[in-house]
Amino acid sequence: MKINTMPRLIAALSTLFLALMQVPARAQQTELTFDDRINSVMEPITGAIMKVIFFELTLPGGRSVPFVLIWLLLGALIFTVYFRFVNIRAIRHTIEVVRGKYDNPAHAGEVSHFQALTAALSGTVGVGNIAGVAFAVSLGGPGATFWMILAGLLGMSSKFVECTLGTKYRRQNPDGSVSGGPMYYLRDGLKKQGKAGLGKVLAIIFAVACIGGSFGGGNMVQINQATQQLIEVTGGEASFLAGQGWMFGAVMAVVVGLIIIGGIRSIARVTDKVVPLMVGIYVAGALVVIFGNLGAVPGAFATIFESAFSPDAAYGGLIGVLIVGFQRAAFSNEAGIGSASIAHSAAKTDEPISEGLVALLEPFIDTVVICTMTALVIVISGYGSIGQEAAMLAAQAKELQAIELTSSAFEQTMSWFPVVLSVAVILFALSTMISWSYYGLKAWTFLFGESRASDVSYKVIFCLFVVVGSAISASSVFDFGDAMIFAMCFPNVLGLYFLASEVRADLQDYFRRIRSGEIQRFG
Repeated sequence: MKINTMPRLIAALSTLFLALMQVPARAQQTELTFDDRINSVMEPITGAIMKVIFFELTLPGGRSVPFVLIWLLLGALIFTVYFRFVNIRAIRHTIEVVRGKYDNPAHAGEVSHFQALTAALSGTVGVGNIAGVAFAVSLGGPGATFWMILAGLLGMSSKFVECTLGTKYRRQNPDGSVSGGPMYYLRDGLKKQGKAGLGKVLAIIFAVACIGGSFGGGNMVQINQATQQLIEVTGGEASFLAGQGWMFGAVMAVVVGLIIIGGIRSIARVTDKVVPLMVGIYVAGALVVIFGNLGAVPGAFATIFESAFSPDAAYGGLIGVLIVGFQRAAFSNEAGIGSASIAHSAAKTDEPISEGLVALLEPFIDTVVICTMTALVIVISGYGSIGQEAAMLAAQAKELQAIELTSSAFEQTMSWFPVVLSVAVILFALSTMISWSYYGLKAWTFLFGESRASDVSYKVIFCLFVVVGSAISASSVFDFGDAMIFAMCFPNVLGLYFLASEVRADLQDYFRRIRSGEIQRFG
């Protein structure tokens, strides 16, 4: 599938970028800062998109919830039941696959199961694990943590379905590279069912949203939060980067460009080292806080469960995590969004089900483990030096300084940890950006063709947006990022409903062959 409007699209994006980068003299004449100029361009666009993507439904009691969150949660719940809790019963076999027990070098693909997992994890483990949890706990109270864990467990099933299909319907390119993901299983899977028209429309909608998501949530959101954290630890308003965040963005754009130029193999070589490192740093820091306050841990868990199931807090916590917490959690683990299936489709395997099972681990690691540790640190510390009331007010005002709450909570035990956290945030941002560059690239080439010009043009534009994201105001960045990322879930989940029976038949056949020994172990 090719759309012959790429030259015009590139020209339009170039014009937009040049408009954002107008000469400083004009800014001085109008007394607008660099951020103000970017905001003036982005805010109208973001506002229009937000109205479409996040339309709300009113629940009993007068509370409103964006329909997109109900769409994601309902899909995760249905898939969990439909696949007979595959998210729990297949964990042991999943770990064996990740450890390479079923790896066959002769299978088609570009990366190992483990590398595919780390590449996908690098796209999900990001600032959402740090800032998003702070938002959820601030708005929904400690009980929001419970609902976040539940959402993560259910999301494992959605991830299984989409990553199985992403691998099953992938295509091998003449140069040996692989292209897969929702674009392909929506188009080809639904075509096989006699729904070619619907499949083509859903595939195009997904691809367009994925490209926007790669520029927004997978790029600008990440670099923006990393820049803010770096400015904070280097002196705040007195920092040499204050008002000059684009300088850091330019450096990061070069780093990202050097990594992504080599495609998924280059990305996987970085992520299979960076992801374990950054997760290790963050988890180690959380464990230091938890073990340093071991006596407070039982009380923290008691507070979480009491808050989650008390008559008022259960509802408030659930709604809080839906509106803010799950919105950020889904933004982090991306279950139902479909993005991770693009990375998993590059795995070396002839068994799509095995890669779907590997993908089960993503929401568990991302949400159940890392997000829960963040929440525990915040609850144990009493919301850090910021305090619960200030944290609540900041969250309600949508002041995007949530990383400061998490940083403050760690600082209560380790005064030096904010510097380490800044390094972790930058690593989180870098890994997320390089993975999302791959997601966006595959959506781009699906629309515009697998040519060298298409490949290079996307990567150049992506790196330019790294610079823009480092300078743009956080509110516009997060809103635009949310809208584009969540837009992907509508065509994706709808397609999953149509294709779920096919995956269930494949799953039953896969485990039958595992039991009979038809599928050999190589490790």
